[in-house]
Amino acid sequence: MGTNPVTWLGTPAFPVAARAALGDTQLRRNLRKATHTIRDKRAKAVEELPDWQQLRLAGEAVKDEVLSNLDTYLERFEAAVTARGGVVHWARDAAEANEIVLRLTRAAGAEEVVKVKSMATAEIGLNEALEAGGVRAVETDLAELIVQLGHDRPSHILVPAIHRNRSEIREIFQREMAEAPASDEPRALAEAARRHLRAKFLSARVAVSGANFGVADTGSVVVVESEGNGRMCLTLPEVLITVMGIEKLVPSWRDLEVFLQLLPRSSTAERMNPYTSVWTGVTPGDGPQQFHLILLDNGRTDALADRAGRQALRCIRCSACLNVCPVYERTGGQAYGSVYPGPIGAILTPQLVNDMHDKQAASLPYASSLCGACFEVCPVRINIPEVLVHLRAKAVQAKGKRTPEAMAMAALGWVLADPKRYEAAQKAGSLARYLARGGRISALPWPGSKWTAARDVPAPPAESFRSWWRRTRG
Repeated sequence: MGTNPVTWLGTPAFPVAARAALGDTQLRRNLRKATHTIRDKRAKAVEELPDWQQLRLAGEAVKDEVLSNLDTYLERFEAAVTARGGVVHWARDAAEANEIVLRLTRAAGAEEVVKVKSMATAEIGLNEALEAGGVRAVETDLAELIVQLGHDRPSHILVPAIHRNRSEIREIFQREMAEAPASDEPRALAEAARRHLRAKFLSARVAVSGANFGVADTGSVVVVESEGNGRMCLTLPEVLITVMGIEKLVPSWRDLEVFLQLLPRSSTAERMNPYTSVWTGVTPGDGPQQFHLILLDNGRTDALADRAGRQALRCIRCSACLNVCPVYERTGGQAYGSVYPGPIGAILTPQLVNDMHDKQAASLPYASSLCGACFEVCPVRINIPEVLVHLRAKAVQAKGKRTPEAMAMAALGWVLADPKRYEAAQKAGSLARYLARGGRISALPWPGSKWTAARDVPAPPAESFRSWWRRTRG
């Protein structure tokens, strides 16, 4: 299958966007409070399970089994959905998926759809495509609704409005809703959202959802959520359209049980999801009477072909890696430019784009300190630092051999290849100590200024180890 780049959020490449985000003190306060709260709750929830590490290993094994035999499981899943009254569509890229959703919505005579929170539909820019086709998409997840009404962009996988505080949310609701909330208390904000959405749920003819999992054996689709809005979307409308990434399969219900333990504790720090909705095809007289499933590639088969990078497709979108990442905590999700922020976005987005000549995609693997905290909390054991280094190598290779960086490395290799050249370079380098203040160099002439613009350099010693050894040991 072919690929199509994911929908970018309109921000510049990560280094530029991150620099701007670091200057927003309110954003940093909001992020720190939210990420630390979620991370602490998750740690307590995980500690309750003595077999947590075994569950992680099981989740990894199930996902790798599916990815190794994806064609077989996809065909099995398609056959099971079709046998139970559903219609399966295959979408090569974002454009095909959006066209299918728009065509089905028009066929149902709808000018408005209600949506369950979905990363896949955000990835393909479905809302924008529907709007261009004359159809309004209404987000029903509270955080997604805040982002939509605020004409904003998401900044977190699980909590898209994590960068907003209560007073900011109230201001948005006062501006956009017919019945404004009485205060900025959570209960008042939630009640205002309920009143705003109730009429939408009752009048909608079409709903659009994503999927957390698909069970290959039975053709069942699973959505987990905490608010109940998903249950309303999945049961009330006449037509249900689900956009699902082809990697979201599990072989059987027994395998699903593993993820129904891993996901809630890793994402919302809950023992189980408040709402776990499962549907299998169409049931006459109960729920939607038309079910359309769109299986989305959009770069996933290209990622699958990369032996080092394919582990990113294990991701179950829990966002645990975002909540422990020191880079994300300081810059927020919008700096990443993609609907997939944080450590997982830094490895998933470049592979979906599949073009390291894209400056924004090529900058993302560098949005990390490689501390490894993301790997420690990942419920399916994605070795994110390993993939980051792999993608950095790809980004360097894409630049070619005539970049300043490549020529500098070639020159360094020439110096290191000969002991005499190496020693001469050491002596010349020691002269830089005259630029030091307090044992550190804070400003170097170009091209060293690119380094010292962001960090200091320790002053070199007056005497190298070679010189000391020669002088003291003869």
